[in-house]
Amino acid sequence: MFQIRIHGRGGQGVVSAAEILSVAAFFEGKYAQAFPSFGSERNGAPVMSFCRVDDKPIRLREPVMEPDALIIQDPTLLHLPGLFDGLAAGGSVLINSARPCENYLAIPATELALKYVRRPVPNAALLGGFAAQTGLLRIESIVAAIREKFPGEIGEANARAAQAAWDLAQEAHVSAN
Repeated sequence: MFQIRIHGRGGQGVVSAAEILSVAAFFEGKYAQAFPSFGSERNGAPVMSFCRVDDKPIRLREPVMEPDALIIQDPTLLHLPGLFDGLAAGGSVLINSARPCENYLAIPATELALKYVRRPVPNAALLGGFAAQTGLLRIESIVAAIREKFPGEIGEANARAAQAAWDLAQEAHVSAN
């Protein structure tokens, strides 16, 4: 089972990101589970969501405490205690940042969202980066799930942001090798 924990702030699409990942997994014939965890329900408050993907039915129902991957949608959360707790050895970390990170993949997801979606909602772009970074899901499945969640022009704009992030992550991978 592959477990993902997504950290962000209310209004950044953290919950939608986990849902989109689970739908993309279903499109590939996998089992998936997505659910949120948050305290105060206001914009800007820290929010977490979780996604599990497996080739067999998933029976767990608790939060992801030992993720294989972290997606950090807001770099201002990097100072929070426990952000990296439980990350599996060799686990992947994807950060929404225009600044390169030495040990993690950084994608300028907010900038991509502003360019394509015209709103600072980084979730779709980060999912494209996640697909490239982990290889868990194909970019085509991510894009199809985005289009299903957001039909019409908003879905197309988010799909373009995801594809652009996937391309950037692919370039970063080639440069690193």
